[in-house]
Amino acid sequence: MLQRRIFGRFLRQFYSVRPETSKSLVSGFPTALLDGHRAVGQRGKSTAVLSDPSGLPHARERTLIAVKPDGVQRRLIGQIIQRFEQRGFKLVGMKMLQVSEDLLSQHYSELRAKPFYPSLLYYMTSGPVVVMVWEGHNVVQTSRTMVGTTNPTEAQPGTVRGDFSTHVSRNVVHASDSLEGAKREIQLWFQGQELLNWDCCDQKSISEV
Repeated sequence: MLQRRIFGRFLRQFYSVRPETSKSLVSGFPTALLDGHRAVGQRGKSTAVLSDPSGLPHARERTLIAVKPDGVQRRLIGQIIQRFEQRGFKLVGMKMLQVSEDLLSQHYSELRAKPFYPSLLYYMTSGPVVVMVWEGHNVVQTSRTMVGTTNPTEAQPGTVRGDFSTHVSRNVVHASDSLEGAKREIQLWFQGQELLNWDCCDQKSISEV
């Protein structure tokens, strides 16, 4: 960052002199270096929305995590939250609700034609669900890894399903499977005002401390 600033000042000083002089001076620099400097400025404009004070790209990526009825009934909510907090993700939305069949039909729209859909519907309406939105760098893919595979017999120890799930139909938790899926699910389960934008102390850059 310091090198970019110094280099930027250097270029501005020479561009401020006569055009023919600056052209001859700048031509001495490698083309790749000059192009790299221009590209940095362009990237800063296009990815500003995805940037975070920490400087990590895509640091404000979000995903939906839902503790299913069996996870709630077995009092696993706190342990699941703890795993995401310890991993460094930020909780920006959470609520507990008795899910309606209409909401579930939208959430599981791709499964409605499956023979197991009625039993899935019964299971998901058998008790309250705790649904959350977590934010952080690469949170969608990392959350999928933390949750583990759908079938608990194949889930690795240390994952949520590997440690807590008892059966493929009672697999404790749901996690969005892609950025597009996460966006759709978050909009489905949460109203805009239910999600908070706030900064953690560990997200501030060194220059702000």
